[in-house]
Amino acid sequence: MKPCLFLATLAVALAGCGAGHHQSTPSMTATTSARRTAPGPTTRSRQGSVGTAFVHPLTGPHLLKGSRPAVLPGPVLIADRSNNRLLIVNPKGQIVWQFPSPGDLRGGQSFRVPDDAFFSPDGKQIIATQEDDSVISVIDIASRRIVYRYGRPGVPGSGPNRLHNPDDAMLLSGGWILTADIINCRLLLIRFGEHRPRRIYGTSTQVCYHSPPRHWGSPNGAFPMRNGHFLVTEINGDWVDELTLAGTVVHSWHPPGFSYPSDSNEVRPGLYLSVDYTSPGGLETFDRHGRLVWRYQPGPGDPPLNHPSLATALPNGDILLNDDDNDRVIVINPDTNTVVWQYGHTGQPGRLPGYLSDPDGVDLAPPYSLLTQQRSTIGHP
Repeated sequence: MKPCLFLATLAVALAGCGAGHHQSTPSMTATTSARRTAPGPTTRSRQGSVGTAFVHPLTGPHLLKGSRPAVLPGPVLIADRSNNRLLIVNPKGQIVWQFPSPGDLRGGQSFRVPDDAFFSPDGKQIIATQEDDSVISVIDIASRRIVYRYGRPGVPGSGPNRLHNPDDAMLLSGGWILTADIINCRLLLIRFGEHRPRRIYGTSTQVCYHSPPRHWGSPNGAFPMRNGHFLVTEINGDWVDELTLAGTVVHSWHPPGFSYPSDSNEVRPGLYLSVDYTSPGGLETFDRHGRLVWRYQPGPGDPPLNHPSLATALPNGDILLNDDDNDRVIVINPDTNTVVWQYGHTGQPGRLPGYLSDPDGVDLAPPYSLLTQQRSTIGHP
């Protein structure tokens, strides 16, 4: 989801209150939404176990002053791209898990520029898309090992076991992986453990334009819908498309007013959420006819979004997003027009606790993760 691409046409932790350095807080235009409180589990276990909290966080709390940990149902998985790591941060702003740590990578392995990361439907693995390294990695949480890779790190291509700027790979039920392959203008369906795609949606080319399903305009995501289909985002031409795994495009429409749509996904049937990967960036919801429902508008003096690449709705109606070039992950409350939670220092990249550097992907920890929540409805071959 970087500008150059466009040119190329577990764990659950206890909630609590935290504080960090003071920064200005954006406001937003009012909207209406159904809201509910969704407290997270509070079970405990040691680091590295799956689906439980950690007794001893790795760091102290580091949040923007005024952040409210209770708005999150559980920890957040962050692809901290330019720091070459994955983090799980609990609602208090404590790091409770990170990868890689010393000893996690085998001899000769690298783990560079994770662009997106999502939990598997069963919560036992994390799939990380390393877009600018041309590889997809699957990490087993308990063993802290890379257990499968598709693509060769640093070697882009379009043949078997090759990718060229993959994006938003998802582990589907039954051992399947669906990924966008941006510069190759296609989507791939891959069987876990294999190194040749079972199906290619589109034509393998670097001339990307909107004419699905034979041609895609630089697709940068394919997110599950509750009817078993997938919502594909095309950068070129500002398109979203509803696609079945049989290869049928059911409907295509435009996120309104965007120039670089990124990672559009379904909030509920008929309502969709997307970001505009620009500066200033955009965040909006829209309906199936491309009509705007709500758009984020920072107030005077508030920092605008700067190349946000992924937003996802929380169970309580708030919106979690990574604001990439502002080096922060935030939660926005659409009812009160405020940022109500922030990890990272706005516009200050860093690696120390409380800092991020170009965070490029988020997911909630199970049982609230994207694919866990939709496990019963995710389409698969």
